[in-house]
Amino acid sequence: MLIAFIQRAVVQGIPLLFGSTGEIITEKSGNLNLGIPGIMYVGGICGVIGSFLYERSLPGLDAMNPFLAVLIPLLCCMAGSLLVGLIYGFLTITLRANQNVTGLALTTFGVGFGNFFGGSLIKLVQSDMPSIALTATSNCFRTKLPFADSLGWFGQVFLSYSFLAYTAIILALAASFVLNRTRVGLQLRAVGESPTTADAAGINVNTYKYAATCIGSVVAGLGGLYYVMDYANGVWSNDGFGDRGWLAIALVIFAVWKPNMSILGSILFGGLFIVHNYIPNLSVGTQELFKMLPYVVTILVLLVVSMRKKRESQPPASLGLSYFREER
Repeated sequence: MLIAFIQRAVVQGIPLLFGSTGEIITEKSGNLNLGIPGIMYVGGICGVIGSFLYERSLPGLDAMNPFLAVLIPLLCCMAGSLLVGLIYGFLTITLRANQNVTGLALTTFGVGFGNFFGGSLIKLVQSDMPSIALTATSNCFRTKLPFADSLGWFGQVFLSYSFLAYTAIILALAASFVLNRTRVGLQLRAVGESPTTADAAGINVNTYKYAATCIGSVVAGLGGLYYVMDYANGVWSNDGFGDRGWLAIALVIFAVWKPNMSILGSILFGGLFIVHNYIPNLSVGTQELFKMLPYVVTILVLLVVSMRKKRESQPPASLGLSYFREER
């Protein structure tokens, strides 16, 4: 039961890890993107559309190419997420629109976008259930290491996941390395802390903001694709993501803006989100209270960080503020 719980917690936490890593990259540039839940929706539905069109183009599912079955949804997901990131960047960086309002608007747009096209695909296949299943493509995404089961508990706990799960961990570690160990990361953090000073030092503020926003959006969008193709076994249903996008944003605060901390935090959040399933004889009301635990933990961490007042545990100083070069 413990091994099953850990496995389920990891699978539950990987979408959060994608979303939080993408949001940390964005926030390090000083942009607060509350559109992450919508971007995850767009990434998920774009991957579903790509997979659906590919499966429908085949004479039979036995003719499916596993490489193309993974590549096409992956590229569609990244393209859709990138487009939404560019829209957010254009509105908040070029037009200097309010970041909070823009992010919330994108979340509403992303959910509506996903539900509209998801509902359209469901009507096309004339499904009796309000969902569409892409099982063949999901099996390609969920391929695991062939020797994992032969290694006992170690293989089950550490090696029994799909390639996207390991991609999420690698991206988080790479983001942490770039932010803390490279010149590009130093300049990006300078933009987030004081764009005026960075601009005076010759750093192109808008370029860094656009790059961080777009890369962060693509990474977050992969969380939506992982949820559909791995966690949900290729089944898309409207409004199926729940509040995972908001949990990803809460995880950013829990990880104190450190991508490597998000790895452990995502597993913890994933475990807290499902722990009620492993406690017998819980009432429905008690189960809902258990689902609040990730948010309660986030609030506690925020209180502790605020009281300690250590600069390295604080958000970027210019987070959420538009940069007006004319005021420099």
